[in-house]
Amino acid sequence: MVKKKLILIVGPTASGKTDYSISLAEKYSCPIISCDSRQIYKELKIGTAPPDKEQLKRVKHYFIFSHSVISHYTAGLYEVEALELINELFKTYDTLVAVGGSGLYADALCYGIDDFPPADLELRESIMEKLSKEGIESLRGELKLLDRESYDSIDIANSQRVVRALEVTLQTGRKFSSFKKDCAKQRPFIIEKRLLERPRAELYERIDRRVDKMMKDGLLDEVRGLLPFKHLSALKTVGYRELFDYLDGKIALKEAVDLIKRNSRRYAKRQMTWWRRDKDVTSHVDIIKEANL
Repeated sequence: MVKKKLILIVGPTASGKTDYSISLAEKYSCPIISCDSRQIYKELKIGTAPPDKEQLKRVKHYFIFSHSVISHYTAGLYEVEALELINELFKTYDTLVAVGGSGLYADALCYGIDDFPPADLELRESIMEKLSKEGIESLRGELKLLDRESYDSIDIANSQRVVRALEVTLQTGRKFSSFKKDCAKQRPFIIEKRLLERPRAELYERIDRRVDKMMKDGLLDEVRGLLPFKHLSALKTVGYRELFDYLDGKIALKEAVDLIKRNSRRYAKRQMTWWRRDKDVTSHVDIIKEANL
């Protein structure tokens, strides 16, 4: 009996994951499962750099534009839905391809998500009060001292992520990052992780070009249409929050675009930190040259 295999393509934003995953999916004649925590939202068609219409026609993708920003979606829900889907797809395919830059979603798929404690509302209120009085930098500094791994891996520009990581750490006395390690659920299929890397200068240049293309493709109009929802967690992400600040009159448009580029580069660095610490990842530096991506 052939052992089923899931090939998981990971790497920083703009590294070429989409093109490479499509070439693999066409090789194995299989669909692609996305592990991206933002590309799942159907309202975010530009700023999350999802596969384009032609790519979506070439290969069937799951968890792309599958949910709304107004829905409450978590890595735990993703684990349940993705595993149900994969088990069903393995009835037809021996090999499947998954791809994504979201370390938490990929970990949910591979290892499972431990059960986090219910929110301590008093503790959260005190953290939010500190956020209001001292700003996000104060919370980042505290998280860095208590849980350096979470500080290096989560989106520290997203205040809700920082608040939640601090809340869990202070409430339980355990590092937030430890939860994803302790569960380590066994999967009934082989998981092969492939990490795409590029030289830093080349990656940063690709990020800058991608942001310029997003602006040309209408990112500002997309963000303008989402103004009523800017308070939602799904929209507190790079490419959206900077343009919300522009639309609120806080910064100039050029500054907003420059910030998107800078924050995207920082996010890419954190993604690489996450994946390089994963002992199950095999680094495939020449994959990009071989695939000419």
